Amino acid sequence: MSSALRRRGITLGALALTGALALTACGSSDSDSGGGDRADAAATHTVKTAMGDVKVPVTPKRVVVLDTGELDSALTLGVQPVGATHSATEDVFPAYLPAEKTKKLTEVGEIANPNMETVASLKPDLILTSKVRDGDRYEQLSAIAPTVMTESTGTAWKENFQVHAEALGKQAEAKKIVAAYDAHVAKVTAAIGGKEKAAATDVNFVRFVEGADIRIYGKQNYIGSILADLGMGRPAITDKAKDGFSYDVSPEKIDLADADVVFTSTYGDPDKAGATKTMKSGLWKGLTASKNGKVFKVDDRLWIAGIGYTAAGQILDEFQTKLAG
Repeated sequence: MSSALRRRGITLGALALTGALALTACGSSDSDSGGGDRADAAATHTVKTAMGDVKVPVTPKRVVVLDTGELDSALTLGVQPVGATHSATEDVFPAYLPAEKTKKLTEVGEIANPNMETVASLKPDLILTSKVRDGDRYEQLSAIAPTVMTESTGTAWKENFQVHAEALGKQAEAKKIVAAYDAHVAKVTAAIGGKEKAAATDVNFVRFVEGADIRIYGKQNYIGSILADLGMGRPAITDKAKDGFSYDVSPEKIDLADADVVFTSTYGDPDKAGATKTMKSGLWKGLTASKNGKVFKVDDRLWIAGIGYTAAGQILDEFQTKLAG
């Protein structure tokens, strides 16, 4: 067979797959027409997304989420998704989320690498993700179901939550959740000594990452925003973070992470990530936090990858326990 014919065959195959996915999405929409709940499911409203305006069901019934932030948002808002992606390093869903909820989820591949056929097989009526994770798959995902993408993840988690709430038809619930979070922040700030003490206490977050340099987290990320809400002080090194996200160092420069309090987590194997060796070094033991017993190891999947209000609530509780205990 000539190369031209082979290319034509591949193109036709791709078109056939896209058509099949589109038919799946259309079939799901058609089956929801009618009276009662079906009429509600057929009604739509428009949501502004990173990819433009998208019409979504007023009351989505079968939601697929493709990142941890979207999963946190859905469950926090009382919506049970039918499918979700998982971390590339683990084949389970975050342990901080209710097990009775996550056990009902169908795995649809890894974050930023969803299995499109599995997603389509769930016949979703709404897909939640972000442009940074799945922007290059937008057309394929939209052929399956209305797809709501935020621009990114991490530091914009509060804004993303509002988009998720609008897409899920849960704006009223979202207001209550935000108010509860603000009250929680005020409670924890008071418990650790008040605003003045918080501002006078410099906090760093150090993340060991398998296959990468050690990250001293800056202010433009999920955990940085929570520390800012608490009014915690941040060392000058955080102002040098690239794009505000992190300042990356080798183990030989870990002394740059010096702070009154250091929280640390590990992504991947602790030995391969350098956590074990670095935390035994003289430089690490010389950190102010180390000498004063203020280094706290925390769960990476909660403090870094949670990216939502349920995760934030548990982080605040843990923060209070460690600093006010």
